[in-house]
Amino acid sequence: MHLKRFRLATFCSWQNCSTRFHSEIAQHNVDLLRGTKGDKSRTRRQGERFTRSNIVKCNIAITNHMRNGECEAAMRLFDTMPRKTTVSYNTMMSGYLSNGKFKLAQKVFDEMPRKDSVSWNVMISGYIKYKDLDSARSLFDKMIDKDVVSWNAMLSGYSQYGFVDEARRVFDMMPEKNEISWNGILAAYVQNGNIEEARRLFDSRQHWNVVSWNCLMGGYLKKKRLLDAWEIFQKMPIRDEVSWNTMITCLAQNGKMIEARKLFDVSPNQDVFTWTAMVSGYIQNGQLHEARRIFEEMPEKNVVSWNSMIAGYVQNKDMHSAKELFEKMPCRSISSWNTMVTGYAQNGELTRATDMFNMMPSRDCISWAAIIAGYAQCGNSEEALQLFIRMKREESQINRSAFTCVLSTCADIAAFELGRQLHGCVVKAGYEYGCFVGNALLAMYCRCGSINEAYQVFDGIEDKDVVSWNTIIIGYARHGFSYEALQHFESMKVARVQPDEVTMVGVLSACSHTGLVEKGRSFFDSMGKDYGISANPKHYTCMIDLLGRAGHLEDTIKLIMNMPFEPDAATWGALLGACRIHGNTELGEKAAEKILALEPWNAGMYVLLSNLYAASGRWTDVDKMRLKMRDSGVSKVRGYSWVEVENKIHTFSVGDSSHPEADNVYAYLKELELRMKRDGYVSSTKLVLHDVEEEEKQHMLMYHSERLAVAYGIMKIPAGRPIRVFKNLRVCADCHTAFKHIARITGTWIILRDPNRFHHFKQGVCNCGDYW
Repeated sequence: MHLKRFRLATFCSWQNCSTRFHSEIAQHNVDLLRGTKGDKSRTRRQGERFTRSNIVKCNIAITNHMRNGECEAAMRLFDTMPRKTTVSYNTMMSGYLSNGKFKLAQKVFDEMPRKDSVSWNVMISGYIKYKDLDSARSLFDKMIDKDVVSWNAMLSGYSQYGFVDEARRVFDMMPEKNEISWNGILAAYVQNGNIEEARRLFDSRQHWNVVSWNCLMGGYLKKKRLLDAWEIFQKMPIRDEVSWNTMITCLAQNGKMIEARKLFDVSPNQDVFTWTAMVSGYIQNGQLHEARRIFEEMPEKNVVSWNSMIAGYVQNKDMHSAKELFEKMPCRSISSWNTMVTGYAQNGELTRATDMFNMMPSRDCISWAAIIAGYAQCGNSEEALQLFIRMKREESQINRSAFTCVLSTCADIAAFELGRQLHGCVVKAGYEYGCFVGNALLAMYCRCGSINEAYQVFDGIEDKDVVSWNTIIIGYARHGFSYEALQHFESMKVARVQPDEVTMVGVLSACSHTGLVEKGRSFFDSMGKDYGISANPKHYTCMIDLLGRAGHLEDTIKLIMNMPFEPDAATWGALLGACRIHGNTELGEKAAEKILALEPWNAGMYVLLSNLYAASGRWTDVDKMRLKMRDSGVSKVRGYSWVEVENKIHTFSVGDSSHPEADNVYAYLKELELRMKRDGYVSSTKLVLHDVEEEEKQHMLMYHSERLAVAYGIMKIPAGRPIRVFKNLRVCADCHTAFKHIARITGTWIILRDPNRFHHFKQGVCNCGDYW
């Protein structure tokens, strides 16, 4: 205790002395300047009194200020110095760069009276750090006396951003090379995946240091070429801790735990990283008990060791053991807290996750992303968005994961306006063109009904992966733009991106939405032959939907009978939907029996069969279905629709009067109905599942939730902007007809999303062509 107090007192005393020292220097400099105003000879004399020792002290003080992020204090001290050396300018420039103030560093460089090689090299590295390779190269070319550090900086810059050929040209032009140069070009090949060229370079020279050996070995391990990595490891003249730890880690990560253990046992340097690599290896290979045994045997543990073991329990959903270990930790890092928050959130224990999150002594972007993702994945979308708004207030920086979680939440609840605002934040953060956030943006626009903006995002993603292509293909398909979906499928193949199972679901759905039967058959038949994809239940369901919609019911039955696995409820549901379209009650009843045997709680199938009976005028059977639902304890899912107005979601249900402006909405709907009838609208009353008078049926249809939402949107959203309405159930046929008339008489573009697809109503027509 006394020792701790002594150390604390010493530290505080040092800090006070340091602060006084910096203040005294600044004050001394100011006094010198004050005493020299208006007198050139006195200025020279006072400048001479400011000795080299004073300059060195000032430079050290500036360095300390910059290390502590105190840029203004450093600048004030710098400005008071009567004499400055090149080192003073270099110190300011380096400090600004390390604190993210590039423009100020550039200003210092431009104002320097004399520049040495360090000045040029620091500024070149600054341009490289801020991804401006052209300016770095321009400055490099202007540099008269280039040294090996200058050449190495450019080599490293080109390598870092993937320009391996340019890096090689710089390397070949170097008048002098050192070990850093050779290691740099070797690392350029390894980091950019050109392991064969790296090996050729390695074999062309005899004397490499241990860093280079480790680099090449790591390159092979990254490519999962364990035998080549082992060969390099065996040939190494000298192995350091990195060599042993890298080899042990990669063997463990690739499931070679027996070999990893053998290497661990003979390792001459079993440091904490070696032990932690073994713990992580056993966890990754599902051997949690062995991992815990090794963990308990560790002679020394660091925070990474503890975090690895806790993460192992979290991955195995053993939150009790994770919490027990967490509470025993002698010193927790922010990563320890994040792991616990993530574990509770992923297990759906939001209360515990929130408690843990609120207890955190400090948070980073990962903490926020974990809690936001937890709420979003549990369906608490509004809470997730509120957390993101709170994060924006409290955090200076938002990471990719947080943006991705919130964009996915916007897609789930179709919060289009908020999604667009987030897009602006993404652009400012510089994440727009990366796959990770780019794909989330793309999905958000697709699911929020803005397929044009979705395409713009897709077009801007620099390195499109299979998820990017799948999202745009499925997006076009769901919006009913099948030809565009299929064009992108062809472009995907031209870009040499291998289609996967999800791609083919999108392609077959595109064919289904527009009745492209022969194309759909061709794609289905080519899956295994051309792409090595085995058809799964989703692909068969798409084909049954395609054939059934087109009226090929016999072919549909044959396909179901020839499936290599038992049809699931979704497959029979596609057949039942086709029977409803074509009025085949007998086949529809058989499909419904199969569905209810598999999913007796599926309320949607009861309703679909009831629709089939109602359309045939079989009211007794409609009543039987209603009684059967009641006796089985199945409740009909209540339909609701929502529309976003001024960043707020407004939700409506059938006959709803709870909305604050309900009276105005109903009055406007009545007005619309009169105008619609003059336009030729006739209610499809046969769709009403009640045997009541015709006038009552018309009244029931008029106040469906989607009509209330559309009416409210037209009332509130400025003219010329699309009305985006979303419904949790399939849109009814009468509302579909009504929206064509409403779009024509009001001049409004109505975009409606239901669980199956989007409908775009414009100038009296729907883009589905009534094929839905």
